[in-house]
Amino acid sequence: MRMRVLRLFHSGVMTAWRARERGLRGLGHDVRLLSARRWNEGGTVLTLTPHAMEPVGSVVPVSTVGTHPALFAYDPRPLWRAMGERWDLIDLHEEPFAVSTLQALVIRRLRRNRAPYALYSAQNLEKRYPLPFRWWERWALRHASAVIVCNTEAGEICRRKGFPGVPDVIPLGVDVERFYPADRQPPVKESPVQVGYVGRLAPHKGVDVLLDAVAAHPELALTVVGAGPQGDELRQRAAEPGLRERVRFAGTATQDELPGLLQTMDVLAVPSLTTPGWVEQFGRVVVEAMAAGVPVVVSQSGALPDVVGKAGLLVPEGDPGALGAALLRVCREPGLWERLRKAGLEHAQECSWGQVARRYDEVYRRMTHSSRSDVADTSDPEVVVVAYGSADLLRTALEPVRELAVTVVDNSSLQEIRDLCADLGVRYLDPGWNGGFAAGVNHALADRQTPGTDVLLLNPDAVVDADGVRQLHRVLRTDPDLASVAPAQVDLDGRSTRVVWPFPTPTRSWIEAVGLGRLNDRHQDYVIGSVLLLRAGAVDQVGPFDDDFFLYAEETDWAKRASLMGWHHRLVAEVTALHVGAGTSNDPLQRETHFYAGQERYLRKHFGASGWQYARAGQLIGAAARAVVLPGERGRRARVRAMLLLRGPKGVEGVGVKRPTRERVAT
Repeated sequence: MRMRVLRLFHSGVMTAWRARERGLRGLGHDVRLLSARRWNEGGTVLTLTPHAMEPVGSVVPVSTVGTHPALFAYDPRPLWRAMGERWDLIDLHEEPFAVSTLQALVIRRLRRNRAPYALYSAQNLEKRYPLPFRWWERWALRHASAVIVCNTEAGEICRRKGFPGVPDVIPLGVDVERFYPADRQPPVKESPVQVGYVGRLAPHKGVDVLLDAVAAHPELALTVVGAGPQGDELRQRAAEPGLRERVRFAGTATQDELPGLLQTMDVLAVPSLTTPGWVEQFGRVVVEAMAAGVPVVVSQSGALPDVVGKAGLLVPEGDPGALGAALLRVCREPGLWERLRKAGLEHAQECSWGQVARRYDEVYRRMTHSSRSDVADTSDPEVVVVAYGSADLLRTALEPVRELAVTVVDNSSLQEIRDLCADLGVRYLDPGWNGGFAAGVNHALADRQTPGTDVLLLNPDAVVDADGVRQLHRVLRTDPDLASVAPAQVDLDGRSTRVVWPFPTPTRSWIEAVGLGRLNDRHQDYVIGSVLLLRAGAVDQVGPFDDDFFLYAEETDWAKRASLMGWHHRLVAEVTALHVGAGTSNDPLQRETHFYAGQERYLRKHFGASGWQYARAGQLIGAAARAVVLPGERGRRARVRAMLLLRGPKGVEGVGVKRPTRERVAT
């Protein structure tokens, strides 16, 4: 599928870094890049110059105001014009907290452009930005359809700050046609080891540590490529006796000069030091050196261990002794230089611009729900049942679907459940503890019988046959925007039970509290019940359930996250499931506590502490009013609910209520 993609990337001023866009065009996509007209990259002010291979109009230089990557703004006029066009997606290659990100999203909103958008982040230090930066950072992350990061920790930080899905870790690209290995033999023992450093000359880069390492080992010779505020200090240090003959400062190098310089090195050192405000986010020179056939020795700073993997040596930060020993070892230990060189060349191919473009293509297809899966389209879903005791109920649920691939996660670790699964020929998994429904589902998702297929979540107290499952599956696969579908549901008396619900919000809590709950019912946001079919592609993009939820609201949270990323949910009324409803706890207080604790988790997660307190106030007032007005058992239950809300459901759950002793039922 050919897509029209609008990208904003201020560092696209550098021609070499626009190879990603050229690779995407090579895959058939129409990509337009808006980049800074002039920008300071690594101490050099560059002017954007279109490449001969870039179609006319595909690269648009935009004037900017400000020089800080997070504080600058684009000239709004080119953005306004571009946002007025139809795009399949918008890729904002700027940090979520950046002014330019806010600017682009505001213009997108004003132009009523509904194309999904992706964000980029390399920030692997968790920072709490001042207002209003952290407000729009959370808003931008919360509504993004994808977040692309260059290191794992940046992705985790984005998730903690509000991104509802799974971040995509994609390396910074390297041009393997420009950075290629010289035809050379391993260093000989009689010659000095030619160590190289390429980067900024600043204290956090650890060049002084490298000089100490070289000073301690006369066999090492060092070439320093780069410039920076510590340059004069480092030159003075290198002029000391014993170093001046072995250390050379080569100044800065252009992108055209750098490949040749790397080829003259035996080993590259990256001795970065983590500081309170900085940590290595990737280290592009590492993969450039690998592509040039140069082994690397790096400190254990930030993302460097992940970037290097098994293709280099790691040393502790700030340890010149360990650094010097590792540099010597690379070139003196028999066979090590050759092994690291080979591993580095293979790893560099994974970071080539062609591979990076293909990874972006995969992200774009997930964002637009245009990726197809023959496995999911043509194969029956895998059935997952999270059980806790009650073998008789479980047998009733399993027998109608046993012809499908079925996995039972037994949170009770009972032999009778294991024996039942063996008797019916379904797979049995014992997680070893009762982590709740969400953790049980995730345990099964991490160990799939049929990877790539859709997943049916079936309660142990529900009954649906294999034909009904296949009918749900047909409906799910006919609409690429559906993340989940559920059947209609009846109880043992044939009475319909509710499946379609509005997402909880603090305001809706107040509407419910004052007795106007029917107004909320007009919103049919998601489906939930004892039978729920999830699309595999949505699970891949949104991620598994949040196992902080124990018994209630975990499906609500997953459905909300999917909805934020552009997915929809649907009731399939043509299919009906039976919900026995006999599998919950016998203790109403325990059940009520877990329900409201789940609500508290959901509201805190999606609306913050203030949102929960606002909702709690409404729920408390409503419960207190009902406790006074309603007679008998209904009034008593309202009083119990009011006391629970007053004390705080999560606190009560954590202190005074045991975990459920029966299998989970529908919310």
